[in-house]
Amino acid sequence: MLKPGTDYTVEVNPRIPERLARLRELADNLWYSWDRPSRTLFARLHPGLWDAVGHNPKAFLKRVDEDRLNEAAEDHIFLGSYKRVLSAYDTYHGEPLRLQMPIGLKPGDLVAYFCAEFGFHESFPIYSGGLGILAGDHCKAAADMRLPFVAVGLLYRQGYFSQRIDNDGNQVATYTDSDFEDLPIDPAQRADGSEIHVHVEMPGRLVAVKVWQAKVGLNKLYLLDTDLPENSPEDRYITHQLYGGDKQTRIQQEIVLGVGGIRALEALGIKPTTYHINEGHAAFLVLERTRALVSDGLPFRAALEAVAASTVFTTHTPVPAGHDHFAEDMIWSYFAACCNELNISREEFLGLGGAGHGNDFNMTKLALHGSRHHNGVSRIHGDVSSRICGDIWPQVTPDESPMDYITNGVHVASFLAQEWQDLFDTKLGYEWRRRYCDPEFFVKVETIPDHEFWAVHQGLKAQMLHALRSRVTQQHLRNHGSMAHLDRMLKHANPLDPNVLVIGFARRFATYKRATLLFENMDWLRAITGDANRPVLFVFAGKAHPADRPGQELIRRIHEISRLPEFEGKLLMVEGYDLGFSRRLVAGVDVWLNNPIYPLEASGTSGMKAGMNGVLNLSVTDGWWDEGYDGSNGWAIKPAPEYYDDVRRNKEDSRDLYELLQDQVIPMYYRRNELGFSPEWVRMAKRSIATLLPQFNSTRMVMEYVNKFYIPASRQARRFAENDYAAARILADWKARVRQAWGGVGIRRIDAPVKRIPFGEAMHIQVAMNLNGLKPEDVRVELLVGRASRNGKENDRKVFQLRATECHGHECQFGLDLTPELCGKLVYRIRAYPYHELLTHPFETGLMVWV
Repeated sequence: MLKPGTDYTVEVNPRIPERLARLRELADNLWYSWDRPSRTLFARLHPGLWDAVGHNPKAFLKRVDEDRLNEAAEDHIFLGSYKRVLSAYDTYHGEPLRLQMPIGLKPGDLVAYFCAEFGFHESFPIYSGGLGILAGDHCKAAADMRLPFVAVGLLYRQGYFSQRIDNDGNQVATYTDSDFEDLPIDPAQRADGSEIHVHVEMPGRLVAVKVWQAKVGLNKLYLLDTDLPENSPEDRYITHQLYGGDKQTRIQQEIVLGVGGIRALEALGIKPTTYHINEGHAAFLVLERTRALVSDGLPFRAALEAVAASTVFTTHTPVPAGHDHFAEDMIWSYFAACCNELNISREEFLGLGGAGHGNDFNMTKLALHGSRHHNGVSRIHGDVSSRICGDIWPQVTPDESPMDYITNGVHVASFLAQEWQDLFDTKLGYEWRRRYCDPEFFVKVETIPDHEFWAVHQGLKAQMLHALRSRVTQQHLRNHGSMAHLDRMLKHANPLDPNVLVIGFARRFATYKRATLLFENMDWLRAITGDANRPVLFVFAGKAHPADRPGQELIRRIHEISRLPEFEGKLLMVEGYDLGFSRRLVAGVDVWLNNPIYPLEASGTSGMKAGMNGVLNLSVTDGWWDEGYDGSNGWAIKPAPEYYDDVRRNKEDSRDLYELLQDQVIPMYYRRNELGFSPEWVRMAKRSIATLLPQFNSTRMVMEYVNKFYIPASRQARRFAENDYAAARILADWKARVRQAWGGVGIRRIDAPVKRIPFGEAMHIQVAMNLNGLKPEDVRVELLVGRASRNGKENDRKVFQLRATECHGHECQFGLDLTPELCGKLVYRIRAYPYHELLTHPFETGLMVWV
């Protein structure tokens, strides 16, 4: 029966006692996202409400009963915890520069970091997965290091979806709008208190963009929002949903991020010296920065050189199809006016994104053309990216292209369980928190008594199993399952007896991650899981993109297998994977499983989080694990060759997986001593922490960005801007002259090659180059010499420079007297490429000729 009348709602907010007034300050700084004691303060006040508001401190303070706050204000135990948290907060924010603060950054240097998503904590839902969490960790580490740093992103009213799995295993996506008053953000303001709004051009109109700010420790994150009354309903929707809408929405979001982001920084009076584009979504900032310099009178090519020299670009996408691209006509409809302001032709403009000849405008190519510092996110991914992006540097081999790599890392304070942190404080001393990147120091982990180490792991495992049971129970009962069947499902997920081997697989359900590889040979899997004396529980969690039907089919398949009688209680597909549950899983399972198709895992970070918590990785040696695995800290699945077809590759990789599980993982776990644990397992778990934590943390990662890119980019920014951008003008003119001439440049050898010489004797090498109007100083001629190897690479390779000896007309001779330092059969080659001392990377022109 319907209730008569109209329901009205009102929210009654408590008054926070003066003694606890700074709870508001704690709730309004994302420092809480990596300081667990601060979150525990809120949870202690009302655990049920804390869970109900999604662990959101700001929302919690608006809804908690005032009586609870008043009681806490008189509770000496709570006040003691409150004061300890405030002391840590004040120490963090008042601390002088740390010892790891980079040497080489100058006063006034500032890094601006652009990304389409940021994952700090589940209470701030503007992320979808790995890219956003990596960006959040980057910001946290920059704050820890006191790096001069700001971040720029989009403020989505609707973040990524909430996931439910129905009784048939179908993923059901639910979207919820955030109340911005519940988020740790405030409007960015000018000195006079007025809100900062900027505008971006869309076809036939201007779109207003509001700038919000969030505090990330001492640093700021600026977020852009088009949901404003002065905008049309369509334009208000631009920033409504994370990765929502069609191609039109995507390009509009990326215009707001790239163009609007630069204008927001300008309105804030912020003048970065380095700009970091984290994935191609923000690449339009290259156009906006270039347009501004052109409007100040700089020629387009010089302006682009100045912009590129100070820009860093990180790509995370290991397949060509994964890079954002837009049709040529769509790009032109949005950027025709910008092209006119740049004073270049349509062809030249579209060429920045590789458009023309039937190609779309590619955002990765725009980012590469507009940057001089580029990287993939692991050693393997750097090589893959060099091949994918090879047409940017057409005459340079992929192994020498300007594409570098910096392997991802994760934020230790965010993902290392508090119990491990407390144990390290006791056993290693507080110093461990300052020595994240010191492998020699972390060898001390191996001295922790085995029984204490195992007790911490088992305690975390019990917590994880408790959270797992809660989620599975809610999921099962909502789908009208019976209690009897629930007991069968959870028979091995018992927090009171956490002595079952638990293997976790949790990540985005994309097909290349092969979530169902475990089911390649069902008979073998039945044998592995059929021993009642050595039970195994597999836990699966993760979301598939709502448009990814094959990814959703993987979830349905796992759900289907979990309901087979022989796998009941041995396999669970858990809904609602988020950062909060992720922290439980990476610290609480025994083994972390990852089996992507090689080499499509750009990096991966979930295994890093697991490894630093003493969870053992069982993974294909792709992405980060190829660098992390040392034979004693987990298990490696050697990937099948790339040229195998899918069927053969899956068969080979799954065989390795089954053999490792059957012959090594399960037997080692159950070889227990009289204290109830496996000494071999504990030894390997300690080794996991000791080797992986100091290598794969975000402090190391950000330090590499600083030394490899941020310092050089800031240096180049200053250099190129001096004397009215004289260096940028010179380099742009030089490149134009080189490109015009290079088609006619040739090189030939004019000495008589010798086949054999005694050790210690020199051989003379002489080449002649047709420089086609270039000068000898415009090129560098090199000899590469090394030992021949079976794989075609040159071992012990060294590079020697040939010097110009004489010139006649367009032709110049270059020579070298070489005395080889090695004996045996040597291979040498001769090449030439354009060279200028202003180049950021010697091969950035992409031009090279060989004898």
